[in-house]
Amino acid sequence: MTPVDKQRIAAEFSNCIINTVRRIAGEDTHRPFHAALLSEDALFWSRFERSFSTSFGQRAIEQISRIVVEANGAEQAQNQRQTLVTLSSAQFAAVDAHISQLRTGQLGRAPNWAQDLREVEGCRVAEAHDESRVISDLWWIKGGINHYLSIKTVKPNIDQTAEAKRDLLKLKLHDPQACVYFGLYYNPFGEHRADYAWTPPRGVFDLARDDVVLIGRDYWDTLGGAGTYDVVLEIAKQVGRETRPLIEALRND
Repeated sequence: MTPVDKQRIAAEFSNCIINTVRRIAGEDTHRPFHAALLSEDALFWSRFERSFSTSFGQRAIEQISRIVVEANGAEQAQNQRQTLVTLSSAQFAAVDAHISQLRTGQLGRAPNWAQDLREVEGCRVAEAHDESRVISDLWWIKGGINHYLSIKTVKPNIDQTAEAKRDLLKLKLHDPQACVYFGLYYNPFGEHRADYAWTPPRGVFDLARDDVVLIGRDYWDTLGGAGTYDVVLEIAKQVGRETRPLIEALRND
């Protein structure tokens, strides 16, 4: 990763903090019941964390992830990429049936991406085709291969997870050579993938074994190559040292 790439990532981290400070400074803060029940510190940090997490997860992570894949040799990259998927009606029905079985516990086995994909691939395709639009949080092309990433909060609910899997199956059926991923950009339970303990997504993916699932270090190192997680985390630490005075000044106003 070049110094310019690192500067671009640092700018995204910094802008996220600065924009959060500005929003908090301009917010209506009259919350009498919260004030009656909580300390001023608790109120401030609750507001700040909520505002920061929303903007960080919605924009900053997508932008930083795009910078990382570009730094790692992507020929093209785009956030919120729209793909028009063309499949047979039987293929669309097979994907929908699979998601329904997962949601209702009627699959009859644990989820397994490779097996799940084989089963939906095995349906009839020699019939009229339909179209469906899929929006990917990040798309990039490298070595002539399309890559599609669905980025979720680190504790996604089952609805978010199921819809992400629906999209990934459609994309993989549409473009069998493509690489598709379900990504959680950090692991709130520890450093290792095996530590991840949030229950809702487990009914949709095998979080420990499915190779389409990227959590924490795997997320960043898949996008940018070995060691990228450590590089991005160090950039965040450097930015944090510079932006903490802004937060403290806001807190003390």
